[in-house]
Amino acid sequence: MSELARVFPGRRTVLPVFGAIVAVVTFGDHPGPAAAVAVGILLIGCVLAAVHHAEVVAHRVGEPFGSLLLAVAVTVIEVALIITLMVSGKGDTATLARDTAFAAVMITCNGIVGLSLMVGALRRGTAEFNAEGSATALATVATMVTLGLVLPRFTTSHPGAVYSPSQLAFAAIASVALYGLFVFVQTVRHRDYFLPVEAGAGESHAAPPDDRETLGSLGLLLLALVAVVGLAKLESSPIEEAVEAVGAAQSAVGALIALLVLMPEGLAAVRNARRGRVQTSFNLAFGSAMASIGLTIPAIAIASIWLDGPLVLGIDATQMVLLALTVVVGALTVLPGRATVQEGGIHLVLFAAFLFLAINP
Repeated sequence: MSELARVFPGRRTVLPVFGAIVAVVTFGDHPGPAAAVAVGILLIGCVLAAVHHAEVVAHRVGEPFGSLLLAVAVTVIEVALIITLMVSGKGDTATLARDTAFAAVMITCNGIVGLSLMVGALRRGTAEFNAEGSATALATVATMVTLGLVLPRFTTSHPGAVYSPSQLAFAAIASVALYGLFVFVQTVRHRDYFLPVEAGAGESHAAPPDDRETLGSLGLLLLALVAVVGLAKLESSPIEEAVEAVGAAQSAVGALIALLVLMPEGLAAVRNARRGRVQTSFNLAFGSAMASIGLTIPAIAIASIWLDGPLVLGIDATQMVLLALTVVVGALTVLPGRATVQEGGIHLVLFAAFLFLAINP
């Protein structure tokens, strides 16, 4: 137990509540430098609390339901954040949904996957996982991101990297259908494809929490995620100002917001990889990427009815190259069912390239 846990044992209960209150009370405010730092510290505390409560719920419901719950919960609130920023944003928000969704894919499929592989391989020599489930997840992510973020650059019904209303509706329906089918395969039809290779590897053998503790953690998890996204929105103004001050591209705003929102999944994935449960880390990573596309595109399609201005979804040439390389490298990583630190390093280099080019295109 950490020193913080000894000094402040109730932090996992207090921080989500306090963070949500701060997020609600300060909604729409513009914090100064000192307040932004304080909000950042509170944000990290809420992320850690969210990871703890997600693990409690996951211990009760088992895999892959625990990973699915965390991915969907975070993404639902992330989509709400995107729409809120698009409605209330001061600058050009036409590409915000695209930049945030693409950033989520790069963060999960390169950052979280790479870090999980490095941690798992460094501890056990090689990181082992189910090739069937991981390949299915990666193929679904690749299809969804191509339909949602690549094809708009090449369609001719509407000028620019924009879908026509009917094309946007088709992409939204296809995304929901693919995600729903994957959830069925993951949780019912082929659930064994998404379970850790080594049953019980690195797990404690403590009894699962009872219904009361599970429901309490579920409520605090949702509260913590609301706090995370609300505080991330509060930090969005300082982020935009910092991006403008250093002369970085506007796409860096979406990347930084996605990094903040996806912190719970990232920490949960690393913890599972440290316990030898790399498949659970992959469930979190690929599941979050799928949920991000599968929920963002339909939500944006509905929101576009009342949103003003164009909705730019097509990614540019540089992002397409990074996406294509990510899919190819990802396929070569997951198909053998095991990986070394080399594969982890490759994904982390791709993640670093994405961050660098988002700031300095």
